[in-house]
Amino acid sequence: MSTTNLVAGEQIAEAGRRQEKRRARERSGIVGIAAIFQSVMFAAHWFIYETWRMLWGPMDADWHLGLAVSMAVLSFSFLGATLLAFRTNNFLVRTFYRVAAIWLGTQSFLFFAAILSWLAYGFIFAASLPIPSRSIVITTFGAAALISAWGVLNANWIRVEKISVKLENLPEAWRGRTAVLASDLHLGHVKYRGFSARIVRKISSLRADLVFLAGDLFDGTHVNATDVLWPFKYLRPRFGAYFVSGNHEQFRGDSEFVSAVRAVGIRVLENEKVDIEGLQIAGVPYNHATHAEHFRSVLAKIAVDSTRASILLTHAPDCPAITEEAGIGLQLSGHTHLGQLFPFTWITRKIYKQFTNGLSRLGNTQFYVSSGAGTWGPPLRVGSQAEIVQITFE
Repeated sequence: MSTTNLVAGEQIAEAGRRQEKRRARERSGIVGIAAIFQSVMFAAHWFIYETWRMLWGPMDADWHLGLAVSMAVLSFSFLGATLLAFRTNNFLVRTFYRVAAIWLGTQSFLFFAAILSWLAYGFIFAASLPIPSRSIVITTFGAAALISAWGVLNANWIRVEKISVKLENLPEAWRGRTAVLASDLHLGHVKYRGFSARIVRKISSLRADLVFLAGDLFDGTHVNATDVLWPFKYLRPRFGAYFVSGNHEQFRGDSEFVSAVRAVGIRVLENEKVDIEGLQIAGVPYNHATHAEHFRSVLAKIAVDSTRASILLTHAPDCPAITEEAGIGLQLSGHTHLGQLFPFTWITRKIYKQFTNGLSRLGNTQFYVSSGAGTWGPPLRVGSQAEIVQITFE
C-alpha cells in the first residue's frame, strides 16, 4: 500500500472516529434533556396530586390509589409519545401523541391552579372564612379544565388577519394585488392531512396573487411528508407560492421536507431572490438567518436592490436590524406563535418585543410576524390566536 493511500485511510478513519464521538455527545445531550424534562414533569404532577389530595380531604382508598397511579403514568405520557413520534407515524401513535399533547397543556394550567389553590387556602385560613378547602380545588381545577378546553377549541379556530402594506417604489401593477402569509402549520402527528387540506381551502378562498409559507410547515417528527402535503398541489395562486425552511424542518435534516414542497409545485427559496413584474422576493432559510454576521453576508450575496420594492421571507424575526440595513421593504416571518399559551405569551413578548406579532416598522423596513396557523407541543392556544394573513399592497 502506498504512503498516500495509507495517509488517506488514516484520515478517513480519524474522520469516522470524530463523527462517532459527535454522535455520542448528541445522544448524551438528548438523554440529559429528556431526564431533566421528565424530572420536571414528575414533580409538577406530584404537586398537582398532593394539592388535590390534601385540599379535597378524605377519599376512598381505591380512588386514592387510582389517582396516584394515573398521575404517575400521565407524567411520562408526553415524553413517551414524543420518542415514538420521532420514530414512527401511524393512527395509534398519532392518537397517543395528540392525547398526551393535550394533557401537557392541561397539566400546565392545573399546575397554576394548584398554586392558586394554596394561595386561596392561606387567605381563607388567615381570614377564618367558613369555606371548605374542597370548594377551593373544585373552583380552581374546574377553571383550569375549562381554560384548557377553550385552548383546544381556540387553537382550531383559524382567523384571517387582513392588513394593508404600503411599499416604497411598488410597481403600479402591484397596487391592489394581494398575498397570503401562512406560517407554522407544524404538520405531523397532531396536524395531519385533514388540517393541510383545510388550510389550502382557506387560502384558496382568498384568491391571492401570491402565497408565502414562512417555515415550520412540518413539525419535524417522523411523517410521510409527501402524503401530508398533497392537498397543496391544488394551491395555484397567479404568481406562485414560495417557501423557506424553519427550524422544525431542520430537526431531521430538511431535504425530505424540501423535496415534498417542491413536488407539489411550491418554489423553495434558499438564499436567493426572484423578480415578479418588478417586485423582488427574497428567501433565507432559518439556519442562515439566526446569526447576524452570517445573515448580513447572505443578504449581501442576494443583492436586493434597495431602490426597488422588495419582500424578504424568513422564518424568524431574529435579526431585524440586519434586514433594515439591507434596505428590504417588508419582512414576513412567523416562529413566535405569539407565545401560543400563557405564560409563554408574556415571555415571548419580553424576548421579541415589537416583533412578537403583527405589523411593525424599524427605520424604512416593515415587518409582519404571524402567530401561525398550527401549534407546537400542546395543541392549545390561550392568549394567542391561529391565523393566516391576507396582505393587500398599496
